[in-house]
Amino acid sequence: MSGGTTDPGLTGVAALEEQELRLTLPRFTYDDAWDLGSMLVELARERNAPVAIDIRRGPQQLFHCALPGSSADNDAWIDRKRRVVERYGESSFLVGSRFRAKGTTFEESSRLDPDRYAAHGGSFPIRVEGAGVIGTVTVSGLPQAEDHAMVVEALERLLTT
Repeated sequence: MSGGTTDPGLTGVAALEEQELRLTLPRFTYDDAWDLGSMLVELARERNAPVAIDIRRGPQQLFHCALPGSSADNDAWIDRKRRVVERYGESSFLVGSRFRAKGTTFEESSRLDPDRYAAHGGSFPIRVEGAGVIGTVTVSGLPQAEDHAMVVEALERLLTT
């Protein structure tokens, strides 16, 4: 998992919690959505990653791209992972990790329909200073830790621009 400035002493759930706090944005405009989406496309192309990318503010889709090798299944995974972020206000990877840390799984213990919700890595809350979670950024097509890491890497880049 990427995490350039994440405290190396933190592991698992604590590291993911710290990561989310650190990746709070000062603002999130339409231009920021385009920049973030473009960064994700660039990262995916550099890695020949067969992903779909989705960025939303509230219910409005601000960016979507499907790269070669992705399919409609990736869009379905995006929807399921995004719903987890919208419900819990935390990344889909963190939510799933919390369940695993308790010795169970999201599917077994959340009481949510697995056809509508997936606590697999790749969807991350767009959190803005003073406003909280205002949207989501989601990648689907790689193993869950890699989907998550790609989103984190792009958010880190966005914060430094």
